[in-house]
Amino acid sequence: SAPHSESHVVGRVPGVPCPQPTMTMLSHLLKDHQAKQNKCKKLRPKRREAITPATCLTEVLVDHLNVGVAQANRSQRKLDNKVKTLQIQAAQSAKSTGQWLGMVENFNQVQIRNVQNWAQKIELDMCTITTMLKYIYKGQWQSAPS
Repeated sequence: SAPHSESHVVGRVPGVPCPQPTMTMLSHLLKDHQAKQNKCKKLRPKRREAITPATCLTEVLVDHLNVGVAQANRSQRKLDNKVKTLQIQAAQSAKSTGQWLGMVENFNQVQIRNVQNWAQKIELDMCTITTMLKYIYKGQWQSAPS
């Protein structure tokens, strides 16, 4: 037997064929890889066809969401402006109310003083009249000699 015959291969199991040489395996792997690449190339146009509507759908959805967000932002700005306006008006109203209360209080104090003065004058006049009437009634008032 020759040294390179099948019977002399170390680790050889009788009845099982020898494994393919390394080059044959690489060739087979290369063919598989190329077949997968060709399959991918054929799918690329379909992917592009699928990507375009998906991109359009995404853009429409984002635009729709952006419209909603923009509308919410506009509404929020309007509310903020109205709140500021109401705060300013409330502050002005409080200031005006305070001024009116001060004016009414001053007016009331002046009027109360006026009424008190008027009442004191009437009281003094009434006292004077009462005193004069007493004198007249008692005859203590004498007419001046003629």
